[in-house]
Amino acid sequence: MHWPTSLEDIGIVNFIAAIAVLANVAGYLMKTMIPLRVIAMTTNVLFIAYSALATVYPTLILHIILLPINVVRFLQMKRLIRQVNEAANGDLSMEWLKPFSTDRRFEAGTVLFRKGDAATELHFVISGRCRVVEPNIEMGAGSVIGELGLLEPGRTRTATVECIDRVETLAISYDSVMELYFQNPTFGFYLLQLSTARLFHTIRSLEEENAALRAANARLSATSPA
Repeated sequence: MHWPTSLEDIGIVNFIAAIAVLANVAGYLMKTMIPLRVIAMTTNVLFIAYSALATVYPTLILHIILLPINVVRFLQMKRLIRQVNEAANGDLSMEWLKPFSTDRRFEAGTVLFRKGDAATELHFVISGRCRVVEPNIEMGAGSVIGELGLLEPGRTRTATVECIDRVETLAISYDSVMELYFQNPTFGFYLLQLSTARLFHTIRSLEEENAALRAANARLSATSPA
């Protein structure tokens, strides 16, 4: 290894040290984790170069240890972002859910649960069709039923669901759902997106019903005799 023996070498070492310090300060100013890890890795490389040239062994050893840690964390966060994007696109495999679930089969006409019942589990529909009585929505394979009960303060069913056909589901208790929510970010984001979409759909349905009622009232007012 070439050690600094001239003023030119010493100048280069000091320059690298100054850039490393500035990069380290910039890392502390980062508000999000991905840029912070990128700056941290850059800082590690700069301090390794400085420490090697200046023969500062404690700093050299420290940043040789920190660099792979930052690389691993960076890759983990990139993978997490990719998983969240997959969940946002609705790409959620049910295979990994099976160990946490119970197979359930229901005959046509069976009521899975009624509005106001205690809510303890949700269902992933594997086959068949179900109907949410309020507000008359049909749900088939790939749908999730019963997730809103988890968010309802009293843990009660917010609608009645009945089977149109013979239905097969994967039932997961709310306790398992909460564990999976924190263990698997893909599942957590998927469930959040699903619940939000369901709530927005209900709001739109209510707005459409109100608009239809207002239009009907307007027509009645227009045709009523003075």
